[in-house]
Amino acid sequence: MMTRRIVILNSLTAISSILVDWPAFAARSRAMQQFDTDNDGTIDLQEAKKAASALFDKLDRDHDGTLDRRELAGRLNAAEFAAADPDKDGTLSKDEYLKVVENRFNAADPDKDGTLDEKELRSRAGKALLWLLG
Repeated sequence: MMTRRIVILNSLTAISSILVDWPAFAARSRAMQQFDTDNDGTIDLQEAKKAASALFDKLDRDHDGTLDRRELAGRLNAAEFAAADPDKDGTLSKDEYLKVVENRFNAADPDKDGTLDEKELRSRAGKALLWLLG
């Protein structure tokens, strides 16, 4: 009798914790599904750069191989753009853009294991990275 109550209580506890976390679970699952191409439950730098490269191509509407501030549509503020534009030509090449992605990836990876899990993607740095991925 006591064992059945414990099993039922444990089951109810597990179900309630899933329901409480459901909105966060659904939101992070979309990002993970979109960018975790090897389906290992994490995003590595290669996956992040692949997604960022595709977004770069999509944002480059004039197909000149660079993004200006208008094309970036607020993904970088003025100071971030200036720091990412070492040649000061007013545009970012794909390499310059991917360097920003790498910097944001590293900022979102506090344990330095080379991958981002769902918790790291929910961090402020992780959200800033996701904005550059798509």
